[in-house]
Amino acid sequence: MSVRIAVNEPHITETAKRLVQQTMESGFVSSAGPMVRQFESTFAAFLGVEHAVTINSGTSALHLALLALGIGPGDEVIVPDFTMIATVNAVLYCGATPVLVDVDPEIFTLDPGLIEARITPRTRALIVVHLYGHSADMQPIMAMARMRGLAVVEDAAEAHGARCRGRLCGSLGDIAAFSFYGNKLITTGEGGMVVTDDAALAARVRSLRDMAHDPEKRFRHVELGFSFRMSSLQAALGLGQLQHVDELLARKQRMAEHYRRRLAEHAGLRLPVTKDWAENMHWMFSVLVEPQAGMTRDAFCAALRSRGIDTRDFFLPCSTQPLLRGRLPANDTFPVSNDIAARGCYLPSGLALTEMQIDAVCDAVDEVLA
Repeated sequence: MSVRIAVNEPHITETAKRLVQQTMESGFVSSAGPMVRQFESTFAAFLGVEHAVTINSGTSALHLALLALGIGPGDEVIVPDFTMIATVNAVLYCGATPVLVDVDPEIFTLDPGLIEARITPRTRALIVVHLYGHSADMQPIMAMARMRGLAVVEDAAEAHGARCRGRLCGSLGDIAAFSFYGNKLITTGEGGMVVTDDAALAARVRSLRDMAHDPEKRFRHVELGFSFRMSSLQAALGLGQLQHVDELLARKQRMAEHYRRRLAEHAGLRLPVTKDWAENMHWMFSVLVEPQAGMTRDAFCAALRSRGIDTRDFFLPCSTQPLLRGRLPANDTFPVSNDIAARGCYLPSGLALTEMQIDAVCDAVDEVLA
């Protein structure tokens, strides 16, 4: 059966459509013009940070954040094993070495208790990934990083509006990267943002994203820069979404509550966990298929697809990626990330999803797990 309920369908606000149209009519469609600066300043104000720099993707944002911190060959960067490969790629782009750490079994983010054992004299930074809308436990991570003199980079690609002990994800570390890919709460189609309170880091990112022109003479280059700019059209789309961020976050909460009401009785599914110190923005409604379901995750997803319901498997652990073969210690083990990767999927969660569609998804789950 063809899919009739997609795993993620974006909702584009009327404000965003209007701003994109105005930008096209203005002629400022490249990275020049006021729209990029307005998106940056509005996003910084939303997070409560001093600086925000638009980038062409979330991966590029991570890459430039690391370069701005001076990460390079010979350095090690701690990364959760359970994350999208972009997090590891950003470390490799810098010529540095990713050091993988297993994750918390309930919220799937970097396990603070496992970090210390992976620190070596070469460790320079940690990348903390806030996953599927739930914050990592930043309090012990930041305390440990400050004690050891390590920089903390937040990968907040999936956590627009999520909070840790009252503070928004992206405002907690030394520097943070966001993605505005089409499936994110705030989207520009493709795009990203680097945010920080450090003026020197922000200036470094701005230079690197725009070919690293010599500040004393344009078109003279003394170091390698990148063409990682965001267009005004993308910025207009993002700004139009951002102006409705509270409404979009509330919609995500209603969707998650609806799912939870309908699926709470299924012992074969473990629903998302939210810690009492966090505000989960539920980017994706992620579930684990438990042994009580009497089937594997793959069988569960196939059964839903046969009923027209799209799903997505969880990420593969980075430690299993062929890309990293030969780059990691042979005796490393990651039992939690391997377990959740084998059992996890997320149900349709896009902002365009209606209550009627959520009910249809849940009806299909009821049939599959009956």
